Amino acid sequence: MNAAGPDRERPLAGLRVVELGNFIAAPTAGRLLADFGAEVVKIERPRTGDELRNWRLYAGDTSMLYRTINRGKLSVELDLRTQEGRDTVLDLVARSDALVENFRPGTLDRWGLDAATLERVNPELVVARVSAFGQTGPLSARPGFAAVAEAFGGMRELVGEADRPPARVGVSIGDSIAGLYAAFGVVMSLFDREQRRRLAAPPVGPAARHIDVALHEAVFSMMESLVPDYSAHDVLRERTGGRMEGIAPSNAYRCADGQSVVVAGNADGIFGRYMRAIGRPDLAEDPGLARNAQRWERREELDGAIEAWTGTLDRAEVLARLEEAGVPAGPIYQADDIVADEQYLARDMVQWRPVDVGGTTREVAFPGIVPVLGERSLPLGQVGPDLGEHTHQVVAGLLGRPCPCRACAPEAECDPADPATGPQETA
Repeated sequence: MNAAGPDRERPLAGLRVVELGNFIAAPTAGRLLADFGAEVVKIERPRTGDELRNWRLYAGDTSMLYRTINRGKLSVELDLRTQEGRDTVLDLVARSDALVENFRPGTLDRWGLDAATLERVNPELVVARVSAFGQTGPLSARPGFAAVAEAFGGMRELVGEADRPPARVGVSIGDSIAGLYAAFGVVMSLFDREQRRRLAAPPVGPAARHIDVALHEAVFSMMESLVPDYSAHDVLRERTGGRMEGIAPSNAYRCADGQSVVVAGNADGIFGRYMRAIGRPDLAEDPGLARNAQRWERREELDGAIEAWTGTLDRAEVLARLEEAGVPAGPIYQADDIVADEQYLARDMVQWRPVDVGGTTREVAFPGIVPVLGERSLPLGQVGPDLGEHTHQVVAGLLGRPCPCRACAPEAECDPADPATGPQETA
């Protein structure tokens, strides 16, 4: 049973996925699959579990980051130092459709969970592997986190102001993109499997079913025309702060009340309306600003004119006038803005669930499920589980094996230096 409960309306209901890995990349893939009905069994090492439990931990023993990334999953504690733990995983693999992992290449091989073994116990298993540099190539053995991948993939060089060192996006964007690709790869491969069954076509070999996601390649794939622009025109893009190179006017602007708005008035058909809305019909009618490339050359002049206008009005008035003129604009939100916004609430994109927060149960807001199927987000089920919460349910109930959970057996010791139970270098 999925942690969210049986729900045949979710398109992935009936699939079972084994998740091996820590942090964000593979767990994001698992979270996406669980959101849409897959039963995702997350294997965590005894005592400490996924290190994400302690990231941004403000109270208690499990962070809201873990609760978010691992929602809808079953948590099973297994000691992969032991043969029993490895055999239990293989039993589970034999009953599953897919496995996702984000350990450094070769780690699962050392644990006896190599590709040949997985293939032997489940010839149709789909395996998604997320790593820093992929499973092949001269850098494949290197460890790396999303910060390294974002730099290596070309993103970091474009974030921030031109006169300062490159900045970083405030979330683990490289991990999240890789997780999206891994989840897409799993669904794509499972769809291919079902199509081949329907057509009585021979199945593809195990190599073709292995999804290999490199963090830096996931980032690189989002870099639009970065490389083609260089290859065709010898252009090396540079940091432009709140702007996007070659697009104007599009930026963030300060208002009279100290708040800021983002306005994207760069389309040729919008620009004239935009300039008239800010009281500058002269700019709207200037033939030297008729095309985007011309406006980019005069971006400082345009941004100065826009902020001279926004600086005289409160944010709400700025947004009201731009909406009336049909100019795309919006506020720069923080968390407290999001949880109160009518658009988020109308589509159930903020959902409240009871969570233990340092010994006290509180209603906590969590992001809804994307994409929307129908008109509103699917309802969230269980948020990220407590460590080992479903060990007995899976090991004893599903697999019929002797249960190692704390209720059934003495708690195993965890050696932080042991590669199977101590902190792991993942993607």
